[in-house]
Amino acid sequence: MKRNPPRGRLAAAVGLASAAAIVLAACGGGSSSGESSSASSESSSASESSSEASSSAAEEGCTELTPASLQLQWFVQAQFAGYYAAKDLGFYEEQCIDIEILEGGVDIVPQTVLAQGGSDFAISWVPKALSSREQGAGIVDVAQVFQRSGTLQVAWADSGITSAADFKGKKIGNWGFGNEYEIFAALAQSGLDPAKDVELVQQQFDMLALLNREIDAAEAMTYNEYAQLLEAVNPDTGELYKPEDFTVISYTDAGVGMLQDAIWASEERLADAAYQDLTQRFVTASLQGWIFCRDNAQECADIVTANGSQLGASHQLWMMNEINKLIWPSPNGVGVMDPAEWAQTVAISLNTPNLEGVTVITAEPAANAYTNQFAEAANAELSAMGLNTTGDGFMPIEVTLNEGGN
Repeated sequence: MKRNPPRGRLAAAVGLASAAAIVLAACGGGSSSGESSSASSESSSASESSSEASSSAAEEGCTELTPASLQLQWFVQAQFAGYYAAKDLGFYEEQCIDIEILEGGVDIVPQTVLAQGGSDFAISWVPKALSSREQGAGIVDVAQVFQRSGTLQVAWADSGITSAADFKGKKIGNWGFGNEYEIFAALAQSGLDPAKDVELVQQQFDMLALLNREIDAAEAMTYNEYAQLLEAVNPDTGELYKPEDFTVISYTDAGVGMLQDAIWASEERLADAAYQDLTQRFVTASLQGWIFCRDNAQECADIVTANGSQLGASHQLWMMNEINKLIWPSPNGVGVMDPAEWAQTVAISLNTPNLEGVTVITAEPAANAYTNQFAEAANAELSAMGLNTTGDGFMPIEVTLNEGGN
């Protein structure tokens, strides 16, 4: 579809991303563009800005939407709520985009779909995308949405496991598929040989092996598998398990967390001014969606459910709340890369071998593997709309899990 020139409020931001300006040089720490308004006023501002932009779209030249597609890395769930919110609330349309969100699955590698032209953008963990880049996928991280890792290792409280050093002689579950490198980094940090000192067990994407005490510690995400434990009934008490029944090891707290969900774009197509413009508009709308979900967790959980998620209501809200914790606060601005976190992710990817002695990557990624240019321009535009783009003062909500996540 044809698209007219960008609307007035977008033009200033996109002007920073003109064909001459965008060379995708690596960016350092971005500048903060946050505001100090409260969550309630931010939510009101988001709605008002949405209405104003929608009514002004026709006035300022958006007569036909540009089709675009986003490939997710898993099935519809609150992990991707910001994108569904941006679609359902009209943020993409305000940026003159007709978005199609493509669900992921076990056999779908989003960055490969993107590199092969099957989508315009993709969501992927940074280590997995860097591995694909090294194998020839021309992709660039254009917005680092998750600012911290959500990976945990969870053990029974009576297991004696309180840190990775206690993994010695234990059965340690992991999912594989590139999800295991934080475990290997923690083992190396503790001076343990993964081939000799622990028994690594292929784990399903659930917590049954831990609940059945078939393994001593299970890999889990803060927003999903950990909640599955707290939704399960303790047969000894007839009540749901409680956090004190388990020991939780956070790989972020252990200093070996690796960057996860980011928006990736086509490196080759970024040489084209029209795709640069589309990327800028897509990033801006997406980050606006995440700002909305920060301030409206329940509404975003409902939006995800309405889009076909099969997760129960309390599990969905838990996930939304935990995802917000991975994004907020974003001191440099939402979607802006923290160079220290990038460096840590690259270092672990380079220096941590798996059981076969293979590392995620074998050489430093090129300087243009990520850019803050689009996220910083988006932050400038969203700040001008009166939105808080850093999430300073963010407070998660309290969520009560029900049996089975219902």
